[in-house]
Amino acid sequence: MGYNVAVVGATGNVGREMLNILEERQFPVAKVTALASKRSVGKQVSFGDKTLTVQNLDDFDFTGTDFALFSAGGSVSAKYAPIAASQGCIVIDNSSHYRMDPDVPLIVPEVNPEAAAGYTKKNIIANPNCSTAQLVVALKPLHDAAKIKRVVVSTYQSVSGAGNEAMEELFNQTKGMFVHDEPTPSNFTKQIAFNVIPHIDVFMDDRYTKEEWKMTVETKKIIDPAIKLNATCVRVPTFVGHAESVNIEFENSLSADEARELLREAPGIMVVDNPEENGYVTPVECVGDYATFISRIRDDSTVDNAINLWCVSDNLRKGAALNTVQIAELVGREYLKKAA
Repeated sequence: MGYNVAVVGATGNVGREMLNILEERQFPVAKVTALASKRSVGKQVSFGDKTLTVQNLDDFDFTGTDFALFSAGGSVSAKYAPIAASQGCIVIDNSSHYRMDPDVPLIVPEVNPEAAAGYTKKNIIANPNCSTAQLVVALKPLHDAAKIKRVVVSTYQSVSGAGNEAMEELFNQTKGMFVHDEPTPSNFTKQIAFNVIPHIDVFMDDRYTKEEWKMTVETKKIIDPAIKLNATCVRVPTFVGHAESVNIEFENSLSADEARELLREAPGIMVVDNPEENGYVTPVECVGDYATFISRIRDDSTVDNAINLWCVSDNLRKGAALNTVQIAELVGREYLKKAA
């Protein structure tokens, strides 16, 4: 059985990665359609050894399409996702637009697959924020074992999370610094080359950024509303791969050694934790991989029942495209085939 799949936003970083992962994971497709806005119509994108010509989202009929994987921004999802859903297509949306909708499940397949059953309310499933996705994969097995009370996380997020133009800005600024060009911020509020910026998305009334708010509310929705989470989100001058420094406090006793063994057995996680031999993973080492890598697991000597860890993942993959395809696999396996 093959599914008809549409990728919305097929010319962007995440859209192209979705096409790559559909082919890599041999997702059972009968037909794949690449969709984008009018200005991208006629462009070509790759799907395995095939070349797809981008079609216009504005006038596309989703009837007969099984899955639409959206990665074209919140305003596009707000307008077109309900149209696709009303035509019988299951929408998996990578924007933030539907994440906190109580009638739309927010899914990370390794963490809360059972919640995907709720897709029938609107025919829409939301994909979490990239920094949230890798975090909850790490938190879930620990929460199941010792119940998490509080999480303090600082992120080190690559520029690819802000799109193609942001990656070009880092490249051009870095190159320009060597010939004494004055770096001019465009996509970022300040110089990104050889710098870090503690500002992702807009500031809110409480002085946290929207990115930090997303991590808090999405973690609660995916795992447990009782978890307290405090985030500081920082953009760093790397092209791909988000990293997070995470402090976790538990209600029950859990040592670093116990946490390490739990994480080794958890789905979607690769533990690389041998500091004596530089056994830890950095963003450049995770690029192109499916796993969420966990390193530097250690006890927090200042608080009872608390540990620290370092979490790294390819944000274009697990943080976006891979998780979206995994959701489609889950729904196809658990619900559509059973219904048939």
